[in-house]
Amino acid sequence: MNVVGTTDLQSGIERTLAERVPEVEVLLAERSSPGTVRVVIDHPGGTVDLALCERVTRELEAVRDRYALEVSSPGLERPLTKPEHFRRVVGQPVSVRTDVPVEGRRRFSGRLLAASDAGIEVEQDGTPVHIPFSVVRRSHLVFDPAGGTP
Repeated sequence: MNVVGTTDLQSGIERTLAERVPEVEVLLAERSSPGTVRVVIDHPGGTVDLALCERVTRELEAVRDRYALEVSSPGLERPLTKPEHFRRVVGQPVSVRTDVPVEGRRRFSGRLLAASDAGIEVEQDGTPVHIPFSVVRRSHLVFDPAGGTP
């Protein structure tokens, strides 16, 4: 599954929460197993706490009717699923997996050099590598205890 591309599941969850909990941003919605949906939310300018996760869970009743639902905060290694997520973290360390090899590899870990609507550029082993969004399978920030990730 290409998590950068919008799936029907993620689109439906985003639409529901935009109407019912507009202060929440859906970072990731995926079927983590056949019977479970995982939703990672953010609250720009605020905090994702237990009360907010409970509210989102209640508002996603239609999803709960079909799946076990897990709602959580993004944590330190927040998922990056949309171009705007990548643009916010240019200069920070990221991990990216692709569906197909790019320059001979499928896994990249390095500093995010640039992000556009078409793709990203990651510094891999001292060399910039352009990765189109169309091949990104999964990506997230990499926690840097030395201070590279907020």
